Amino acid sequence: MPDNRQYEVVYIVAPTATEQETADVQAQVEGAVQKFGGAVEKTENWGRRKLAYEIGRHKEGTYIMHVVNGSGDMIKEVERRLRVFDYVVRYLCVRVDEDIRVAERVQAERKADVARRRAARGLPPEPEPVVPASLDDESQEEAEVQ
Repeated sequence: MPDNRQYEVVYIVAPTATEQETADVQAQVEGAVQKFGGAVEKTENWGRRKLAYEIGRHKEGTYIMHVVNGSGDMIKEVERRLRVFDYVVRYLCVRVDEDIRVAERVQAERKADVARRRAARGLPPEPEPVVPASLDDESQEEAEVQ
């Protein structure tokens, strides 16, 4: 099933790993995503943090998160590669596209509900926020002269 979905992949790299080894893990994950036709939307290195509990005699680790788009086969390969790395203490892959759709639907329902209540009270629809136009260079010069 080549259906593309959005996933968050979070993993913890052991504190004994060097910066180069951490970068190698990131490169392997991104390589697996691209090999299966996926795309890495965002990569965040959350830095070294204390773990809530000891995992494999480690009390802290470097947290890394990727937001990726791809298929389920791609995620299986990413999980397999994360499982093989000695420096990866823990990992979690979560599908987030359903959550995003639900949040957008709830937001649209709330907006419609507010509009319906305003109409019931006889108030005009809520105005769209107006973004002030920035002055270009010529307009700024004219404003300074006056």
